[in-house]
Amino acid sequence: MNEPALGISGRIAKQFLSTQITPLLALVGLLLGLFAVLVTPREEDPQINVTFANVFIAFPGASAQQVEDLVSTPAEQVLSEIEGIKHIYSVSNPGMAVITVEFKVGENRTDALVRLYNKIAANQDWLPSNLGVLTPLIKPKGIDDVPIVTLTLWTEDPERGSFELKQVAHAIEAELKRVSGSRDIYTLGGAEQVVKVLLDSEKLAGSNISLDDLRRALQASNSARDAVNLVNNNEEIQVIAGTFLTHADEVGELIVGVNAGKPVYLRDVASVERGADSPETYVSFGTAKGAAAKGLAAGVRAPAVTVAIAKQPGTNAVDIATKVIERFEKLRGTVVPEGVNVTVTRNYGATAKEKSEKLMIKLMIETVAVAVLIGLVLGWREAFIVGTAVVITLAITLFASWAYGFTLNRVSLFALIFSIGILVDDAIVVVENIHRHMQEGGKKLLDVIPVAVDEVGGPTILATFTVIAALLPMAFVSGLMGPYMSPIPINASMGMLISLAVAYILTPWMTGKVLGTVDFSHHQPSHDHKLKTFFTRLMSPFLDDKKGGRRRIGLLAVITLLIFLSASLVVVKLVVLKMLPFDNKGEFQVVVDMPEGSSLEQTSRVLNELADYLQGVEQVTDYQIYAGTAAPINFNGLVRQYYLREGAAVGDIQVNLTDKHHRTEKSHDIALAVRPHLQKIADQYGASVKVVEVPPGPPVMSSLVAEVYGMDYAGQLKVAKQVQKTFETTADIVDIDTSVEAAQKRLVLEVDRQKAALLGVAQDSIASAIDTVLRGEDVVFLHGQGIKYAVPIRVEFPPELKDKMSSVLALRVRSSSGALIPMSELVKVQQAAREHSVYHKDLLPVVYVMGDMAGKTDSPLYGMFDISKGLDAITVYGDALRQFFFSAPDDPYFYSIKWDGEWQITYETFRDMGIAYGVGMILIYLLIVAQFRSYLVPLVIMSPIPLTVIGVMPGHALLGAQFTATSMIGMIALAGIIVRNSILLVDFINEQVRAGSGLKEAVINASAVRTKPIVLTALAAMVGAFFIVDDPIFSGLAVSLIFGILVSTLLTLILIPLMYYMYAQNRVAQILAS
Repeated sequence: MNEPALGISGRIAKQFLSTQITPLLALVGLLLGLFAVLVTPREEDPQINVTFANVFIAFPGASAQQVEDLVSTPAEQVLSEIEGIKHIYSVSNPGMAVITVEFKVGENRTDALVRLYNKIAANQDWLPSNLGVLTPLIKPKGIDDVPIVTLTLWTEDPERGSFELKQVAHAIEAELKRVSGSRDIYTLGGAEQVVKVLLDSEKLAGSNISLDDLRRALQASNSARDAVNLVNNNEEIQVIAGTFLTHADEVGELIVGVNAGKPVYLRDVASVERGADSPETYVSFGTAKGAAAKGLAAGVRAPAVTVAIAKQPGTNAVDIATKVIERFEKLRGTVVPEGVNVTVTRNYGATAKEKSEKLMIKLMIETVAVAVLIGLVLGWREAFIVGTAVVITLAITLFASWAYGFTLNRVSLFALIFSIGILVDDAIVVVENIHRHMQEGGKKLLDVIPVAVDEVGGPTILATFTVIAALLPMAFVSGLMGPYMSPIPINASMGMLISLAVAYILTPWMTGKVLGTVDFSHHQPSHDHKLKTFFTRLMSPFLDDKKGGRRRIGLLAVITLLIFLSASLVVVKLVVLKMLPFDNKGEFQVVVDMPEGSSLEQTSRVLNELADYLQGVEQVTDYQIYAGTAAPINFNGLVRQYYLREGAAVGDIQVNLTDKHHRTEKSHDIALAVRPHLQKIADQYGASVKVVEVPPGPPVMSSLVAEVYGMDYAGQLKVAKQVQKTFETTADIVDIDTSVEAAQKRLVLEVDRQKAALLGVAQDSIASAIDTVLRGEDVVFLHGQGIKYAVPIRVEFPPELKDKMSSVLALRVRSSSGALIPMSELVKVQQAAREHSVYHKDLLPVVYVMGDMAGKTDSPLYGMFDISKGLDAITVYGDALRQFFFSAPDDPYFYSIKWDGEWQITYETFRDMGIAYGVGMILIYLLIVAQFRSYLVPLVIMSPIPLTVIGVMPGHALLGAQFTATSMIGMIALAGIIVRNSILLVDFINEQVRAGSGLKEAVINASAVRTKPIVLTALAAMVGAFFIVDDPIFSGLAVSLIFGILVSTLLTLILIPLMYYMYAQNRVAQILAS
């Protein structure tokens, strides 16, 4: 009897069944996986190639309106021509334009910045040379600018302060810079060294010395030149003309003029002192109730500085962080003196290591769990075969992931954990079918294997590609969310292809070796009589010639009703929609904005009062207070541009929590609990306070952002106030703020041009003198031995005189006649209000209103919709305020609102995922059409896809889980998994009909025979999902898989055979002929 011709899968299995290269290929796969684990960089989150650049263009003395008209607007128009730009933002402040260029996600950083630099360089002539606009300063930013380690130096030694700590920090910077892979290292807080020349205006006047005289004397006395080399007695001698100032004493001994025939020394008209610069920031370190977890005493608060260390692109965060801390430990007692304490206040390397190790352990446990499941159902030898196939598949997938450029992070590892449930499918189907054939008896194993593999080969290949078709389109989701989640579809798709190859190459070979000695004669018959009896009783009423049709229609009606009821759970808010749930992190940030004009001391006072409350929170270990500057940025701070936060009226508190394993409360719950207390304190001082958590996914400017557009900026400000009131009156909206600054006083010293001209005093000299005494001017620098950081010689008024306008007006400038003229005779002091900064987005003026959601629903989407209803009541010049949700206003000259923030990224993500879902369905349809050569059969096979809703939505409602982006990923994956089951059922029915069985019998047999592999693969996928259900972010994926697979698998075993029966009952001849 001739053997039936084998298909490609059977031929592959037969080819590798007896060749010696098969085990070697398995060994190579294992070694590749080991190599990947060792060399793949590890980090907590995926590397997202997002490039920003800030362009600073100074226009001294210009108003905000002048900066907008003459600098920001033309610059935006030029920069908008650059390829690859997503958004252009600008802030026009008095005297300064800050333009932020945001490139599209995925744009090559180097290429993007080259285009930016070239565009600015090519348009240097866009403004008149004498207008007064300075050269643009470009500062690029990217993901690798986020520090992975921060070390906070603090001391309780009363003899030391922030100045001494800063000097220690600088020494540490130089040492840590030697760590291979480290990048930007900088210190926050502390004061630099400076030589202060504190002027006495009365002594200057009495000695007939002007500020220009003093400036010229300093510059002239701090100059040196390399002269020629002299040759004397055949020896070349270098000649240097002049010497630099090296000590503060030398500065005081300089002669700055002559009065009444006597020399006037600088020390005669000013005090000279070398020491710490006047503080522009205050940084302090404090410990709270949970400090014992870090080995610290509670209740400490001391001056501090923080050293921040970033890593180079593509390097291993775990290794760099470990090396940095190891190098630092060697500095204790030498570079770091006794009395200076150092606390590691950030270590993203440690968190990445913990997360990756935990997930790798989960990966191994899940593999064992799946093998145990196979062992209980098929046998322990079969379990060994499947388990080995999974291990080899994972190993090669890890190598492929590394080769693709992914790092080992929580998303890529979760992708593998999620994938195990579907990677095991091919091996299970192959092994189970070989197992079933051998149970029929009378066959040799080596003869059965190619035939059994070939029997399921076609549907298995098709089923594999249907899963890939469902998953892979998700890799093309746009925005930040696309590359953030891309390891899931790409790793899973690569894993599916690899698992298919392993199932046809390694699995048959292992089956031949492992099952070669097994006696199958005592095993139960392959057709499980109990299952056959069960499905006969269950399905016979629906296959009845008389009433079966109505019963099938009734069943379909009930299932359709269940689908609609399940979907309606979203409408009634039993299932809440959210982009991503908050993760359980070890930190959060308190961002404080004082009213404009607040002093640094007042800001520090408020921050310390907020810290007093945090000090009593049991879950807080320590905190760092940053007054006048921002805390070291994280990815959230990078996107929100917290690194631009500087000035006396701003401050941050970085709050570190006890390890999540040692507390019952999640970080989000802690943040919710402290917010009202912090808000109450801030309200007493008119401050705006925000509790900022580390976002679970790609960050946005704020959870709720309303962009106000209109034809007039003053009108936009008025509308923004109305929008802000609506925010404030809407329940559960917190952290409300706007881009509109509070009113601030401004003094204008107006020069009497005519009088100044008659006296021969230039207006520029007057403005320069005032700027020097109030701001300070670094005229020259010391050049002493051992000075590693520039020490300026700064000319200014003493602090006590800077706050007195009378002192400024007493300052004298020299006229053309040589006489000294008091400022009071040349300027008039006028009071005015400081102008508001003008914001632009994509070349349009905009005012931002921002907020967050902190209620029971805890989803900004619902907050936005509640606010939107309130905004319907706002009218502007008789017209209703327009609202745009998906794109910028089509007519920006009407007052309107564009919703941004989390809504925008949620809309874009779910829109793109919906498109990916649709593309996946089309691809699956085309694949099934190609296989079954029918336009209707694919519709039958794909009909169970909506059944996933019956499991997914009630599952989320039952567990109180939010439906998130990862839930959507689970639903998309379910489409491929369920279609896979349908293909196996339909293919088996066709095979049975071709073998001579009646259609009814074939339908029942399909459910009975295919139940075991289908349920087994379903259980394997559910087991994999159980290992990620405890993760806050990926729990939605797990819930979708567990409940979706449970319900849809059970219904598929009944529904698909019945629906195919409805289709095929009049097409048996067509099936036989196919």
